[in-house]
Amino acid sequence: MLPYINAPFAYVSSILGASTDEIKLIFSFYLSYPLAAVLKRIPDKRPWQKNIFIIAISLFYLVGLFDLWGGLLTLAISATGAYLITFIDSPYMPWIGFVFLMSHMSVNHIVRMNVGDDSVVDITGAQMVMIMKLTAFCWNVQDGRLPDSELSNFQKDHRIKELPGILDYAGWVLFFPALMAGPAFDYCDYRRYISITMFALPPGVDPSKAPPTRKKRKIPRSGTPAAIKAVYGTIWIFAYLKFSSWYNTTFLLSDKYMTYSFLRRVFILYMLLVTTRMKYYGVWTLTEGACILSGIGYNGIDLKTGRAKWDRLQNIRPWEIETAENTRAFLGSWNINTNLWLRNYMYLRVTPKGKKPGFRATLATFVTSAFWHGFYPGYYLAFVLASILQTIAKNGRRLIRPLFFTPDGSAPLPSKKYYDIFTILLTQIAFAFTAAPFVFLGFKSSIIVWTRVYFYVFFGVAISFALFSRSLPFRRMLQKMQQDRTTGTAAIKEVVKEEQEALSRQSTNASWMQKEPILGMPEDPEGEVDEIVREVRREIEERRRRGSLVQGFDVRKAVDEKLRQLKKH
Repeated sequence: MLPYINAPFAYVSSILGASTDEIKLIFSFYLSYPLAAVLKRIPDKRPWQKNIFIIAISLFYLVGLFDLWGGLLTLAISATGAYLITFIDSPYMPWIGFVFLMSHMSVNHIVRMNVGDDSVVDITGAQMVMIMKLTAFCWNVQDGRLPDSELSNFQKDHRIKELPGILDYAGWVLFFPALMAGPAFDYCDYRRYISITMFALPPGVDPSKAPPTRKKRKIPRSGTPAAIKAVYGTIWIFAYLKFSSWYNTTFLLSDKYMTYSFLRRVFILYMLLVTTRMKYYGVWTLTEGACILSGIGYNGIDLKTGRAKWDRLQNIRPWEIETAENTRAFLGSWNINTNLWLRNYMYLRVTPKGKKPGFRATLATFVTSAFWHGFYPGYYLAFVLASILQTIAKNGRRLIRPLFFTPDGSAPLPSKKYYDIFTILLTQIAFAFTAAPFVFLGFKSSIIVWTRVYFYVFFGVAISFALFSRSLPFRRMLQKMQQDRTTGTAAIKEVVKEEQEALSRQSTNASWMQKEPILGMPEDPEGEVDEIVREVRREIEERRRRGSLVQGFDVRKAVDEKLRQLKKH
C-alpha cells in the first residue's frame, strides 16, 4: 500500500527538488483544510464523533502517510505516561511529568542525530509539540487541586479540576490540524472547543452582533480567514523553494562564497536566514489556517469592529520579525506559542510565590528551551550568543533610545526615524550571524561560516560590553546626557516656550483685543521664564534628595502648572 501512496509524492519531489517526505508533509497541511471543514460540520451535540474523527485522521497521517508505527508508539507512551503521572497527589507531580517527558523526547533527539537525515520526517517534530501540551497538562491538573487564593488569573483560567475522559484526552493530544508542526494549545482550549462553550458571547454583548454561522451551528464562519492564511502560507512555501536554490548551506560552505566581498558575504548570510524563516512562515501559517477552519482558532469578538477574531493560535508574525528593532521584538514574534509555554510553565513556575523571576528562572528557561530543541551543538551556540545580545540590547535601549525622544519622553524627535532604521539593520545582521548555527546545526560548519564573516558579531559584543560597562566613561556620558535633557536649563526652557505657545493659541480668540499680555505674562518674559526654570529645577533636585524617581518626572506638566499659576496672578 505504501509504495502506491509514495509514487505521486516521489514524482512531485523529482520536479521540485524536495524530498518525498517533505512533499508529503506539505500535502498533509493542505489536506487538513477540507478535513477541518468536515470536522466543523459534525453536529455540535456529538463531540464523541468529533474526537473519533480527529483520532482517525491523525492515525492516517502517522501510519498511512508516513509509516510511523514507531512514532505512534512514541506518542502513545508520552501521552499515557503523562496521564498516569497526574494521578500522583504531590506538589512535585508536574516536575515528575516534566522529567519523564523531556527524558523520553531526548532519547528520540539522540536517535535523530544518529540518523542525520533532515529530509526524512520522523516523530520528533510531533513529539516536540506534544511535550508542550503534556507538560502544561500536568501543571493545569496540579492547579486544579489548589485553592483560588494561590492561583493567578491565568492559572484559574487553565486549571483542570477533573481529569478528562480518554476519548477527549486522545482527541486533544492527536488534534490533526496541529499534529505534525503545531501550534500547541492547552487542554482548556480544546475542552471549550469540543463543548462549544468557546463560542458563547461575552456578557453584555448584543446577540445581534454575534459572528455569522451556518444553520444551527455554533462555530462562526471561518472560511475567509482560513483561506487567507492558506494563500499566505502557499506564497511563503513557494518563496522558500525559489530562494533556497540561491541561498543554502551548501553554497555558504563552498569556495565560491569566499570569492565575494565581506559585505556581500554578510548579505548572503542574512538572506540564508530569511530563506530559512520562509519555510517556518509557510508551515506555521498553513497549520494555523487549518485550525481556524476547524474553529479552534476563534478568539472572541473584536468589540470595535464586531468581527470574530481568529488569532488564538497565531504562532508567527513575519512583518514584525523582519522589521524588528531589537532582540525582544524579534524573538517575541517568533514561535509565539513556544514562548508562551516557556513563560507560563517554566519561567514563572520556578519562581517562588511572591517573588519576581530572577536569574534562576532565566537559566531554567534557557536550559529547557535548549533541551526541547535537541542536542545539536548549533542550538547551544545560537542560544548562548542570543542571550548575550539580549543583554546588550537592553543596555542600548535603556541608555540610547531616550535620547531620540523629547525630554519628558512623551513624543519621538524627528531623528527617531534614523534610530529606527539603524536598529532594524543592526538587529537583522546580528541575528543573521547569531542564528546561523541553528541552520547549520554542526559545530564545525557553524564555526566555518562564522569565520568566513570574521566573527563580526563577536567584535560588536566586545565593543558593546566595553562601552556599556560601568568602568568606562561612555555609559556615564549617556546617563548624564539623559539627566541633562530631563533636568537641564535648556531643555526646560524649550518646554516653557512650547507650553507658552500652546496656551497662547488656546486663549487667542478670547484675548486678542486686550492690551494686557496674553496669559497675563509680565513685561519681562525672559525673566519670568528663568524663574519657572529655577522652580522646576528646584523641584527636581528636591525629588532627588528625597530619593524619588526623577526619570518619571513630567517636566511638561510641571511647566504647565507654573504657567497657569502665573495666568491666575
